[in-house]
Amino acid sequence: MFLSTLAFFCANIFVKQVSHIPAMEIVFFRCLVAASFCVYGLRREGGSLIGENHLLLFLRGAFGTTALFFFFVTLQQMPLATAQTIQYLSPIFTATIAIFLLKESVRPAQWIFYALAFGGVLLIQQVDARVSPFYLALGILSALGSGVAYNLVRTMRGREHPLTVVLHFQLVGLIAGGISLFFYWITPVGIDWLFLLLIGIFSQAGQVFLTKALQAEKAAGVAIINYTGLVYAITFGWLIFGEEQNLLTLAGMSLVVFGVFLSVMYGRRRDRLDQIEVTAA
Repeated sequence: MFLSTLAFFCANIFVKQVSHIPAMEIVFFRCLVAASFCVYGLRREGGSLIGENHLLLFLRGAFGTTALFFFFVTLQQMPLATAQTIQYLSPIFTATIAIFLLKESVRPAQWIFYALAFGGVLLIQQVDARVSPFYLALGILSALGSGVAYNLVRTMRGREHPLTVVLHFQLVGLIAGGISLFFYWITPVGIDWLFLLLIGIFSQAGQVFLTKALQAEKAAGVAIINYTGLVYAITFGWLIFGEEQNLLTLAGMSLVVFGVFLSVMYGRRRDRLDQIEVTAA
């Protein structure tokens, strides 16, 4: 999971390095590289390229692509750590959407933790002049899109090969990004090509390491390590891009992380207690 978090962070660094290139163009190249890995993996494992749940696969790809596009925009327009912090809201949307899509429940105490996390985002926007309301809204929409996409993935658990689901996400991004090139294209120059390649490679590596971590360890333990990415973002955002953070901004980031973290831990604990009570009965 440490390797996964580091890989995704490296991909984010390279997205900022090519901030002069349109975000949708970056999505295109990212999905082109990742789709190639997915096709190779499915061929090797004998999985289906087209799948069976076509509507769900398309919707997962559409929401995932939208979330990725908005996230890349915020990475280009906000400090690295701030964009990543807002993306940490996605578990809140995942749990909330699951109420309607998967008929799962959210415990009353978790709404308090959610409010704490959103309070942190609002604090960041108020004290950091580099965060405009427009790009803040895009960041929240990115987290929302990720929450919808994750719920769609969960509905296909056991019904589609994991790489088939990932492939359709890449294909939708590839098609949408390809169409955008006819309207807005900036030719990458020199090292830009290497950065675009590395975005795809590190994104796919992060996904592979994440999958292996989830298969080898309990999800709650894996989720904790994910927040180390914020330490990378604050440190290297300052070292590479000169993005300094004041105490109030850091306090807002801490509220977001603690709010989501407490919600995840509380939900896991309550689930375990419920299982114990059922077993005891």
